[in-house]
Order: sequence, then structure tokens, then C-alpha cells
Amino acid sequence: MALQLRVYVPPHPLVKHWLGVARDVNTPSALFRSAMTELGRWLTYEAIRDWLPVVETKVQTPLAECPATFVNPQIPIVVIPILRAGLGLLEGGQTVLPLASIYHLGMVRNEETLEATCYLNKLPSQFAPNVRVLIYDPMLATGGTIMQAMAELTQRGVDAADVRIISVVAAPPALQKLSATYPNLVIYTACIDEVVNDIGYIVPGLGDAGDRIFGT
Repeated sequence: MALQLRVYVPPHPLVKHWLGVARDVNTPSALFRSAMTELGRWLTYEAIRDWLPVVETKVQTPLAECPATFVNPQIPIVVIPILRAGLGLLEGGQTVLPLASIYHLGMVRNEETLEATCYLNKLPSQFAPNVRVLIYDPMLATGGTIMQAMAELTQRGVDAADVRIISVVAAPPALQKLSATYPNLVIYTACIDEVVNDIGYIVPGLGDAGDRIFGT
């Protein structure tokens, strides 16, 4: 059976609420940051619901012994925010995965060619076997940034099946590129918008997430 990219749009009311706050052009920078934090929190919660490695054991309560399930600390969890906008989602994600290792990847897009280049790479030369990776990239528009990020990961031994991408808004061009190269990838996003304009912005989208997060 052929593999196919899976894209989930959680119907949670809080995801919808904070997406609406983030979309609004009148939302001030401080509130926009709060919206991104909350989206990072709830989308991460949804993304790891059936994905975290667990171990079954027993604990002693004050009254009796009973079964217990814990996250397996032997399987590493890695979080990679794509700088700089990915930092907006990271704060919320960390509340869900406080023990995850964090590696930073800085990408910048040429506004004329729409090609992405890497200006900061703090990834290890090789990841541990069976590592599970969450990538935070708020906008999946033309796909240039996320495709380069995925290439950096797979070159370092990460299986695309062990990667989940957290975004706020995704668009068909990026999803089509990811699907063609990484069909076993899983994406969690608050919304899929159908249009990317001629300068590479998602419409209606939410503008430049990095600028709105940092007030620049």
C-alpha cells in the first residue's frame, strides 16, 4: 500500500479561538505572542496524543498497588523550532514536553527568489537511533523552508516517519512538496488555506508570523 502524507486539523475549540486571534490584523504583538504560545501548546498536545513512547509498570498508591503508564525516557524526544517564527510555538510546546531536547535551525527566505537559506544550524552531526522529532514552523507556504529543514534532518539519520510538523497555517504548495518527498510524514496544523500569492505569502494567512511575534 502506497504511503500518503497525513495532515490533521484538530477541531478543538481552543485551537480555533487562538487561530482567530492570530489572524486578526488588529491583534497587538503581545497578544499575538500569547496566541502562538497557546497554539503551540494545543497543537503539540494533539500531535503527541498517540505518538509518545510509553512504558507500562505498577505503582503503589496510599491504598493499593495499581497499573501505571509513563512516558518512556529511553526514547529521545527532540523539538526543533525554525527560527525565528518557530520560537513563538516553542514556549507552548515546552509546557507539554518539558524534558525534550531543543535544537535550533535558523532559516531566512530570499524575498525575490523565495528560496530559503540556512543561517544557523545547531543540529547534531547525527541523531540518536529512533529519535522522535517535532518541528515548529508556523507557516507552511511555498515549502522551501520546511523542505530544507527536512533534508537537514534526514541527512542526520532521522526517519521521516518519526517526524511530526506543527504549523499554524499550511498551504497546498508546501504540502504537495512534502508529500512527494516524505509521504510517511505527519503534519498538525490549525488550518489549511488554499492560496499562496506571488510573493509567497499564504492568503488569508496571518501575515509575517516572525514580525508579528517580535513587533518588528
